[in-house]
Amino acid sequence: MKRLNWKFLLVSLLLALSVFFYLLQIELFHKPGDTAFYFFQDLAFVPIQVLLVTLIINRLLVVREKRATLNKLNMIVGVFFSEIGTRLMVYFYRLEPRAREIEQSLWVREDWSKTQLLKAGRLFKKYPYQVEFPAGLLEEMRLFLLGKREMLLRLLENPNLREHDTFTDLMLSVFHLHDELAARDQVSDLPEKDLAHLAGDIKRAMQWVVSEWLFYLRHLKENYPYLYSLEVRRNPFDPQASIQVRK
Repeated sequence: MKRLNWKFLLVSLLLALSVFFYLLQIELFHKPGDTAFYFFQDLAFVPIQVLLVTLIINRLLVVREKRATLNKLNMIVGVFFSEIGTRLMVYFYRLEPRAREIEQSLWVREDWSKTQLLKAGRLFKKYPYQVEFPAGLLEEMRLFLLGKREMLLRLLENPNLREHDTFTDLMLSVFHLHDELAARDQVSDLPEKDLAHLAGDIKRAMQWVVSEWLFYLRHLKENYPYLYSLEVRRNPFDPQASIQVRK
């Protein structure tokens, strides 16, 4: 109510000032016709002002703000892959019995174009990812995710996530996998039905993580080539990848 009263007083004050200056102009110059002419001339320009401010200038400001938000969000995406995502993809790679087939589409090179990265993402979405559980590997991944719970919570709490639907879906899929594994006291002797359920959660997380990773690489390729080079040199799907620069 106080806010409405404050706005009402401001509008009333501005209108009163406008009327005062029009009356003062008539009193000083004694040309009410000219005053009326310029009043209607200014009034005719109001729709154009509205057009310029609301549809053009405001749109430019929104686009600029969105770009700034996306840049901040890409920093968050980078933190995710640095702390969690890249290591998680290593586990996903080791859980796939036909890992060599993944290498063919995800063996990213420094000279790849954005088009090649986009094509790799499309190919991977059609890849029939499978899951097998080598002894001890599921427990190793479980312990890794449990150790990253606080980091996952901090990332989920970031308000910028609402601007990036795909990364939100990624985070939800990874956090769900974390919760599934955390809810089990041990994963060394699970029934086949439960393993099949976990395999479905892993497949879902794998699809989101790798797809977002390729999207993130396209962003780095265009804006931060030195960070792109680092990501390529630690590519979890490249058996020959080395963090050391050799060429």
